[in-house]
Amino acid sequence: MELRTDLAIEAHELQSEEVKGVEYACEEKEGLQIERLDVKTKRAGQLLSKEAGRYVTISLPPLTDNVRETDKRLLVISEEIRRLIPVNGMIMVVGLGNVNITPDALGPKVAQGVLATRHITGEIARSTGLDRLRAVAVLQTGVTGQTGIETGELILSVVKRIRPTALIVVDALASRGLERLGCTLQISDTGIAPGAGVGNHRMKISEETLGVPVIALGIPTVVDAATLVCDLLPAEDEKTHRELVESVSPRGSSMVVTPREIDLLIDRAAHLLSLSINISLHPDIEVSDLLSLL
Repeated sequence: MELRTDLAIEAHELQSEEVKGVEYACEEKEGLQIERLDVKTKRAGQLLSKEAGRYVTISLPPLTDNVRETDKRLLVISEEIRRLIPVNGMIMVVGLGNVNITPDALGPKVAQGVLATRHITGEIARSTGLDRLRAVAVLQTGVTGQTGIETGELILSVVKRIRPTALIVVDALASRGLERLGCTLQISDTGIAPGAGVGNHRMKISEETLGVPVIALGIPTVVDAATLVCDLLPAEDEKTHRELVESVSPRGSSMVVTPREIDLLIDRAAHLLSLSINISLHPDIEVSDLLSLL
């Protein structure tokens, strides 16, 4: 069985030998470990089961800890986001997921905290001192089961209408290990598959499908139960392996494991990411001024 993970760094760790076409680097900023994975070739991407592109993984203190507006994590994350987005032009921020399912509510809750400024223009912007704000549009897509519309189709239609220079897309992810839940952030320029974190893959949201760069942000909120069992209890033969998988997949149903404090984790993670996105999009505005506008 292939161990399921949405984190490129974990896919890289699972390789028994070095993969050609992959560059890895690690550094520390403000006490945070930052791992950079550059998948340069399509072949390397196939071996990792990931798209070719850049992946940045930031190891964070547990997100159940409080987040302050002066938190150094904000500056580190916002800087990494800013490295991947165009310098000029309107940015569209999209929150993917179902706000009614807590482990999948990260995207919508982040979108709620992002400052939408596309409508603030002309004399209103000048008279209120907001003319330094970058144009930002914000969209919460919901999920196909709520809207009857494929998420990718919805985003594509909006992109064609308002023509942003890039998208920032936020979604919940799945990890292969419990130790990364709520304390890992992945940033990539490869796009994302909506619903990946809860095993419901839909049309991919990427530059290939939308025609504009897509920067994906995600925090793992769940671990696939079968992946967890097979990782913790390696089977010696195929029969034992199959029995282990079936034991956590009753009647073939896929199950996931999530932390007991998932409500607090989602709220704190959404707060951290929305502030980081706002800072990255409006670097010339003081954090206190941004907060007053939200």
